[in-house]
Amino acid sequence: MSLVTFLGFPRIGLKRELKRALESHWHGNTPADTLLDTARTLRARHWQLAREAGADVVPCNDFSLYDHVLDTAVLFDAIPGRYRPVFAENRLDGYFAMARGHKRGGHDLHALEMTKWFDTNYHYLVPELHAGQRFALVGDKPLAELREAQALGHRARPVLLGPVSFLLLSKTVDGSDRLALLDALLPAYGELLRRLVAAGADWVQLDEPCLALDQDADDHAAYRHAYAALAAAGGPKILLASYFGALDDNLALAASLPVAGLHVDLARAPQQLDAVLDALPEDRVLSSGVVDGRNVWRSRPDRVLPLLRKARERLGAERVWLAPSCSLLHVPIDLDAETALDPARRAGMAFARQKIEELRVYADALTGQAEAEAALQAQQALLDRQAQQPGVRNPAVRGRLHELSPQMALRRSPYATRRAAQAGALALPSLPTTTIGSFPQTDDLRQARAAHRAGRLADADYEALLEAEVERVVRFQEAIGLDVLVHGEPERNDMVEYFGEQLDGYLFTRLGWVQSYGSRCVKPPVIWGDVARPAPMTVRWSTFAQSLTEKPMKGMLTGPVTMLQWSFVRDDLPRETVCRQIALALRDEVHDLEATGIRAIQIDEPALREGLPLRRADWPSYLAWAVECFRITAGGVRDATQIHTHMCYSEFNDIIEAVAAMDADVISIETSRSRMELLDAFVRFRYPNGIGPGVYDIHSPRVPTQEEMLALLRKALQVLQPGQLWVNPDCGLKTRGWAEVEPALRGMVDCARLLRAELAAAAA
Repeated sequence: MSLVTFLGFPRIGLKRELKRALESHWHGNTPADTLLDTARTLRARHWQLAREAGADVVPCNDFSLYDHVLDTAVLFDAIPGRYRPVFAENRLDGYFAMARGHKRGGHDLHALEMTKWFDTNYHYLVPELHAGQRFALVGDKPLAELREAQALGHRARPVLLGPVSFLLLSKTVDGSDRLALLDALLPAYGELLRRLVAAGADWVQLDEPCLALDQDADDHAAYRHAYAALAAAGGPKILLASYFGALDDNLALAASLPVAGLHVDLARAPQQLDAVLDALPEDRVLSSGVVDGRNVWRSRPDRVLPLLRKARERLGAERVWLAPSCSLLHVPIDLDAETALDPARRAGMAFARQKIEELRVYADALTGQAEAEAALQAQQALLDRQAQQPGVRNPAVRGRLHELSPQMALRRSPYATRRAAQAGALALPSLPTTTIGSFPQTDDLRQARAAHRAGRLADADYEALLEAEVERVVRFQEAIGLDVLVHGEPERNDMVEYFGEQLDGYLFTRLGWVQSYGSRCVKPPVIWGDVARPAPMTVRWSTFAQSLTEKPMKGMLTGPVTMLQWSFVRDDLPRETVCRQIALALRDEVHDLEATGIRAIQIDEPALREGLPLRRADWPSYLAWAVECFRITAGGVRDATQIHTHMCYSEFNDIIEAVAAMDADVISIETSRSRMELLDAFVRFRYPNGIGPGVYDIHSPRVPTQEEMLALLRKALQVLQPGQLWVNPDCGLKTRGWAEVEPALRGMVDCARLLRAELAAAAA
């Protein structure tokens, strides 16, 4: 019989129990023991859930209090020196200092850089290494969680980030070769493997997701060297796990490594199965990732069963494991909790628990169990019927797509002409100041929103509360001297969900939470049908805010690529087609905002870089349609209307030409954690338009000093012309408190004023 397993499970809990425990601890309301008890409870609950769903083996050490890459760095003592004094006082405080920064007890520390985990919306902390780095096994987290699972009666497989991917995902602060540190790292891995086998582990899962990327000869040599050493270490059998794409030219390497099993992603790359079967040595297990671990749709038996039958025919049942394509970290936990969903739509969906149940049914059907075979036939029939339901195809939307012309993706004039028109219309000073959009979402706001949704707060009372909050935010911005204002977005629950709720073709869950980073969770909407905008979405609040002030007020939209990337997307249309539908809907909103007198419109695209395919050969096609969709959204507005966009936690070096091709008048980007390193891309390319490199890291609770922000701005002026430079935070302020936001923004505005005076004096 084929074994049913999975690579990892969501950590946060069905009702975001981990989020609440973390934030309570960070606020000083609960001790560390309470947080750790919550973590143990969640692990036990999730293991039991998976076992009841039909898993034969559960992973362990896939759980994290913040991030699994950070866990790996701490486990092997890759702790930058500046954090060690905090670790010496309290290891948990030191761990969170690396994740969030730390400003107390005489310490004032920035957090580690954070960036996207491949092409997902999960963010990982980037380990900092240096030439001569020493590693040592200093923790016991994998062992402790293995023992927990064993004590509860589970057959468990520890999960570790593999050594080569760990190094490739890290950065060296001195520019040295990351892979040169492999020999220093491998003894620590070897020691851990020996301890795991002594603790009763028969398998260990080593994740090497970088095998889905373009790898060169040096990378291949590193894998060979690493796995020869690990095979000789005397540890458990190794399951080498790759995911997020096909192995392709890394397949021969992966198949040649001395491991006992290989996991491959057959949901994203089913076409690789034949090559994998041909390359796999006779003594290896194939973990077949046939169920999509990144989307919420039930699998199609007419696609999955042929793959599994082919694998079993070639390898035999015992050598074929059934698994999701990747960790289930990227989907919600349990669809059974979504009692309010339309049953017709809900029937075609699967969350983490249901994906494991699907795998169990496939495994049983492969052994000839009639009940399982009938269940798969019924599932296929259901999915076929759903494709014909009303709303899946909207003739009006399809007609607009058919009529789409290249002219719709163009502005009326080149940037130089637009810049002059905007200078006259907006009358901004040099180094103009603004924010990215949202202001703190207080507990009062969240409670009012929940009460309104539940019918406990009348529409008029809720509107009055929102108007009061918008006025408060506008008056605050005027008082501190910001130049381009925002309305603060108090009416918005999430930058994607808010818009999706007002568009046709979307549905929403109640508990469909997914971790983005740390305690930050999002509830991605689900795109099931053609997307259209029945009515204006933001005009009411932008025009109300503009009526309160003479200063320019930005209209705030989430861009089409981000609306796509941060949703669970239908799987019956190409993604670029869905993105164009969204772009046309948002274009209508942009033109309505402009018609009401809004002079600046921000179309956020933080997910543009995230959506970049993992293989470079696939980049041009993606970038062409992604840029086109942004330009469709902004196309046709007047020269005097200033179009902004925002991107965060992205490496721009490889796509700077595409960023420029978006032709936004102003782009704001995250740069404070990287200390302006991301501006290197703009040095090479000489980006012509306005740029706002963030000077305030809003993902950390610490308030930056004016000296820090001034240093960052002066560094930016070494790269940018004064006429290009905008001054802004890294990202929206929704997750921060007013006690942090007010002094940080006042300091930011003061820095801009000081630099203006310096530049004026130098020019005199």
